[in-house]
Amino acid sequence: MSVATGLSVAGNYFAQPLLDVIGRDLGLSASTAALVVTVAQVGYGLGLLLLVPLGDLVDRRRLAVGLCAATAVFLTVTASAPNGTLLLVGTALTGLASVAAQVVVPYAATLAAPAERGRTVGTVMTGLLLGILLARTAAGLLADLGGWRTVYWVNAVLMLLMAAALRLRLPVLPSTQPTQPAGRGYPALIGSTLRLFADEPVLRWRAALGALSFAPFSVLWTALVFLLSGPSYGWSEAEIGLLGLVGAAGSLAASTAGRLADRGLVQHVSGIGALLLLGSWGLLALAGSGGAWPFVALLAGVIVLDLAVQAVHISNQNLVYAVRPEARNRLNSAYMTSYFVGGAFGSALTSAVWGMAGWSGVCALGAALSAAGLAVWTVERLRHRAVGGQRPTEAATGTSSASTERAEAR
Repeated sequence: MSVATGLSVAGNYFAQPLLDVIGRDLGLSASTAALVVTVAQVGYGLGLLLLVPLGDLVDRRRLAVGLCAATAVFLTVTASAPNGTLLLVGTALTGLASVAAQVVVPYAATLAAPAERGRTVGTVMTGLLLGILLARTAAGLLADLGGWRTVYWVNAVLMLLMAAALRLRLPVLPSTQPTQPAGRGYPALIGSTLRLFADEPVLRWRAALGALSFAPFSVLWTALVFLLSGPSYGWSEAEIGLLGLVGAAGSLAASTAGRLADRGLVQHVSGIGALLLLGSWGLLALAGSGGAWPFVALLAGVIVLDLAVQAVHISNQNLVYAVRPEARNRLNSAYMTSYFVGGAFGSALTSAVWGMAGWSGVCALGAALSAAGLAVWTVERLRHRAVGGQRPTEAATGTSSASTERAEAR
């Protein structure tokens, strides 16, 4: 399941280090080539909102397998695109279907015993983060071997194999919980997803914190291309892609954060993660001039930032999934849509800030967004104590009842 999430999301990030070569091959302008990244984000966002909630209405294994197979088909459209129009269509459809990853994560959370949910979610999310970070590395290496289309063909084959593996090996979910939301059919499903924001304060707070943690992540990885390809470092596209190997070290935080959440430390993990996220920008601010020591600061900052983002994200998911176990796909859709909006907001701001203030401005932007996330966590904690509530944990109590898990999340 961890491998499935990584392979599913990777297709949305292959193009980032390859935009120049794709543009030359298809005769696209720089602005048109840049749309490849944008349409991937739009497709993924629509999938989060429109497809992920289906996991609470239909058989989840069938949905995950179908989306993996569809991703493989759409990757072949991208790989064989003779012009910019089909390239954008294939990319958008790939992004739409790649939300298979966000069907698999709550699937894993539901299969896990309450005492092991944090570790399970952390393990699956490790695969997802590795897919995001290593996609750039794989794209650069495979493009050098066989051109930019190679990575899409390879990923298409792997996704077909993954669809077959999930069909054969994915455990069947027990049918002890009602899965259909109030009302009938798909419109009621989407409506109930949006109502979760109004009904569940835990979701609102954690969605805000998630958005304000993924936004700095997007700021960093968007701006790094500008910094490393510029005069301070002068790296090639393949070398920039290799930095994903360094960022992948932060994925180790996902499993650790999950284990700590299982021990009742979920609030500590998210608070420390938010604080580390803010501190990472102090290291990154030292990297703008180039040279040996600035590069060391850059590596350290990348590792700390990725570790912090994962700690916050896994903690958020553990709390959100405990709110309504019978609605985990809809909760995941609501949370991840907010998370994605934060990332898109961070990327959009980065392009504007880089043009005005360069790397120092980008670091100030990342620090400001991180500080806002830390403020959200602090206000949530103070508000909870003011009303005299129990400190929420997602620690297991040995029971899987919906009422107990809901109380734990609150």
